[in-house]
Amino acid sequence: MGRSENRESGSENVSRRSMIASAAAALLAGSMTRLQAQHVHEAAAGQKASGVAYKPKALNDHEYATVRKLSELIIPADDVSPSAIEAGAPEFIDLLCSGSPEMSRIYTGGLGWLDYEMSKRFGTAFVTATSQQQMEMLDLVAYRNDKAPELGPGIEFFDWARKMVVDAFYTSPVGVKDIGYLGNKGMTTFEVPANSLAYALENRGL
Repeated sequence: MGRSENRESGSENVSRRSMIASAAAALLAGSMTRLQAQHVHEAAAGQKASGVAYKPKALNDHEYATVRKLSELIIPADDVSPSAIEAGAPEFIDLLCSGSPEMSRIYTGGLGWLDYEMSKRFGTAFVTATSQQQMEMLDLVAYRNDKAPELGPGIEFFDWARKMVVDAFYTSPVGVKDIGYLGNKGMTTFEVPANSLAYALENRGL
C-alpha cells in the first residue's frame, strides 16, 4: 500500500471516529438524529463487510456478550422481524461507547453492577444465568415505580440500555422495514405507525 493510500485510510478512520464521537455526544444530549444513527450503523456494517466477526472497540468480550444478551431480551425475534442482534444493536452500542468516555462509563459501570447483583442473587454472571434468572433480574430494574433505593443504579442503566437498543433497532434497515416505512411515496392519507407512536410517547415519558 502506497503512502497516499495510507493517508486516505487514516483520514477515513479519523473521519469515522469523529462521526461516532459526534453521534455519541448527540445521544447523550438527547438529540441524535436518524442520519447520525444511520452513519453508526454503516460504520458497524463496514467492520463486518470482510466477513470477519465484529470485534468490540470499547467493551471487553464479556461486556459485549452481555450487551448482546440484553439486546436479544429487549427486542427478541418474532414472526415479523428478527431480534435487535440482527439489527446491529450490540455493534451500535459498542461503537457509540468507543466514541464517548462518558457513554463507555455508563455501560462498563452498569454491566458491572448487573453482574454484581446477579452474583449476589444467583451466584452467576448475567450472561451465564438461566433465562428465568435473567428475567427475574430485569423485572427488578425494568420499571421505576416502588423500587428499593439499592436498585437505583440498575434502573438507570437499564433505562439507557433499553432506549439505545430500541434506537438501534428502529434506525436499522431491519427496524425501518418492521415499522412499514415505505419512503417518499404519495398517499391519500397519512397515518403514524402505532409502534412508532408508542415509542415516541415512551421516550417523552407520556
